[in-house]
Amino acid sequence: MRGSRQPNRRRVRQRTQELRGAIDGMDYLASGTLHTRTKVCGRKNCRCADDPDARHGPYHEWTRRQHGRLVHSVITTEQAQLIARAIANYREVKTLLVLWECETAAEILSRPPAPKGG
Repeated sequence: MRGSRQPNRRRVRQRTQELRGAIDGMDYLASGTLHTRTKVCGRKNCRCADDPDARHGPYHEWTRRQHGRLVHSVITTEQAQLIARAIANYREVKTLLVLWECETAAEILSRPPAPKGG
C-alpha cells in the first residue's frame, strides 16, 4: 500500500513546484481596480458638451486598499499598462495559492495515519 502512495506524493510535490515556478516568474503584483474613462469639462462652448467622442481623456484611475483605507490615484497610460499587468498577476497568484493549498491538503491527507503507540 505504501508504494501506491509514493507516485501520488511525487506528483503532488512536482505540481507544487510548478506552482512556485509560476509565481516566481511574475514581476509585478498589485491589487485593486483600474478604470479608464473620459470626462466632460462642463463648459458650454467646449466640443465635449455636444460630442461624446470629443470628451477629455482618457484618464486612468487606480483604486486599491492601502493600510485599511481606500486610495485612488490618477496614473499615466504607461503606468496603467503596468498596473493592469500587476493586477492580472495578483489575481493569478491568488488562484495559484488556492491550487497550492488543495495540493497540500491532498498530500497531507494521502499519508497513512501514524500507528498508535500503546
